Amino acid sequence: MTQRPLTTIGFDADDTLWQNEQFYRLTEQQFIDLLSDHADSDRVSARLLEAEKRNLRHYGFGIKGFTLSMIETAIEITEGQLPATVIAEILDIGRDLLAHPVETLPHVRQTLEALSGNYLLVLITKGDLFDQERKLAQSGLGDLFDAVEIVSDKNASTYRRIFSKVGDGPERAMMIGNSLKSDIVPALAAGSYGVFVPHELTWAFEHVEEPTEAPRFRKIGHLGELASVIEGLS
Repeated sequence: MTQRPLTTIGFDADDTLWQNEQFYRLTEQQFIDLLSDHADSDRVSARLLEAEKRNLRHYGFGIKGFTLSMIETAIEITEGQLPATVIAEILDIGRDLLAHPVETLPHVRQTLEALSGNYLLVLITKGDLFDQERKLAQSGLGDLFDAVEIVSDKNASTYRRIFSKVGDGPERAMMIGNSLKSDIVPALAAGSYGVFVPHELTWAFEHVEEPTEAPRFRKIGHLGELASVIEGLS
């Protein structure tokens, strides 16, 4: 009997299943407004991005690390003269970010429902554990997944481990996501298929060149086009 080429499908969460980056952008704008008397918007954004990258190894991905990076950036820009009231406001907008509503993207539920039962579906996301669990619960999509993996980072080893534990190994798995750096390139390196679903807002840290020469790389406009990609593997 010929083996199915695909048995396991992994999905990223933020900006693949539901909106995420747009809330970060709104929070960043609030932060820029708070520091408008001390620096222009471009300088604040650049210094914040530097702080985020620098702090990833300390705090990881997620809102808590982002909030701490905002505080650190504000202290640097004001040369240590940041009023306690501004720190309190930064903490407030960080808490607001943790409470933002979940807005699922188009075609998500229909796609997951069509695939559920025919493939092993696994949610693979990085970020703050409590926040990701909250968003999954509020999305109403949890029951459609056979497994949920909330990880500190995504690399080839991550995908080899998860697809070997949940499914039949990375060679018979596919990863879908909006980040080339986190979702697609490392999944391809692990031997899986990688389906890139671009989102209009993607954090600058996640930008890399599209691996267009990779034989297992695919690109679609939205999740509604995933079924045709999967059918093409048969």
